[in-house]
Amino acid sequence: MTRKGRQVHKGCKNNAEDTPLSARKKSPPPKTDRRSAILDAAEAEFSAHGFDGVTLRTIAKNAGVDLALPHYYFGSKEQLFVAVFDRRAKMLNDWRETALIDAIAEARPAAPTVEAIIRAYLEPLLKGPHLSEPGWKSYYALVAYVNNTPGWGGRLMAEHFDPLIRKFLDALRLAIPGIDEKDLYWGYHCFSGALTLALAQTGRIDKLSGGFVRSEDLAEACERMVPFITAGFEAAQPAAPAPRARAAKPARVKSSAH
Repeated sequence: MTRKGRQVHKGCKNNAEDTPLSARKKSPPPKTDRRSAILDAAEAEFSAHGFDGVTLRTIAKNAGVDLALPHYYFGSKEQLFVAVFDRRAKMLNDWRETALIDAIAEARPAAPTVEAIIRAYLEPLLKGPHLSEPGWKSYYALVAYVNNTPGWGGRLMAEHFDPLIRKFLDALRLAIPGIDEKDLYWGYHCFSGALTLALAQTGRIDKLSGGFVRSEDLAEACERMVPFITAGFEAAQPAAPAPRARAAKPARVKSSAH
């Protein structure tokens, strides 16, 4: 190689080394991890922008894979959205069902308390060690989005979570004998709304409180929500029938002499 050739080769090497990392092409994940990388990227995008605000091109770019791979693994964008929602739902259900079974077993032969039931519902979601994994924050925001979106909420929430929720409602019937069914379902509706806002972690309460309260503090949200929701359901406890008043005995009339 000529001296000039060596100089050209050396210059090319220096240019490559001087290229900023952000400008270099991202190495694709290993084949075994590409499906997970697509799910992770889709989870982050869908939770931040909703279904309509995301393209498969953006997901593929953020996952570091070819545009064809999301289609290859999942088919359509809708099928990918459902796969993202499916991925963590079973874990949440398993954790909460175990907690509910334990609460019922600990109370036997009596019925579980309302507070024990509400704790079994909330604590596995809001206080578990899984929250140290960053992906769960995106997933919770996605659940909040789905639960608050007509169409998605009626479909995905019903499919994945309603069977377990019915078990919790049955437990509440044990804890509050004779509860009016409308009170039970509207009570759960209010409960679900509070939990949805907590999962969304929008930061609104941070601004409202001047930073005194933080929406990302899910453990504190749990501790505040348990007594509040418990009191709401307990307020629906049917009033005990008033004891029947004993009939007063008629006064005896003294007879007078004539």
